[in-house]
Amino acid sequence: MSRIRTATLVHEGGQRFVATTGSKRTIVYGDDAGTNELSPVETVLASLAACSAMDVASIAAKKRQVITAYRIHVEGEQRDEYPQVYTSVTVTHEVEGPDVELAAIRRAIELSATKYCPVSAMLSAGATEVHHRYRVRTTGDRPFETEGEVLVTGPYRRPLPNP
Repeated sequence: MSRIRTATLVHEGGQRFVATTGSKRTIVYGDDAGTNELSPVETVLASLAACSAMDVASIAAKKRQVITAYRIHVEGEQRDEYPQVYTSVTVTHEVEGPDVELAAIRRAIELSATKYCPVSAMLSAGATEVHHRYRVRTTGDRPFETEGEVLVTGPYRRPLPNP
């Protein structure tokens, strides 16, 4: 069974376009950051971060991880020639909590990248190499901080976990 999503885009002049989704949400695209118009290419990065964050937060909660701070940093490198697709994207999950378990967070990131996040899967199936990284900070009785890479997905292939 498939799910149909829809959006309608209306031109409002210049480079300003307003999209209305099937769920009645609106997004304003354009060149004017001062009026909060969004870049379509930047919103791809933001969508990847949001999609993965929702997965990781949900999986971490199921693994009984208490997270007191969570940020995702996303950086994309676009090629110079047209179409200027992302050739490489790095997603870094920054997770903090009193007793956060590194293995649980790494597994949550892996599951998001290889199974649950459709935005990651779409990018990885195309020309984009996606690096899924973490920075974990435990603030409890035995504080520690560590960072590393969980896996790399894409380009032109289904996401598969590293051994």
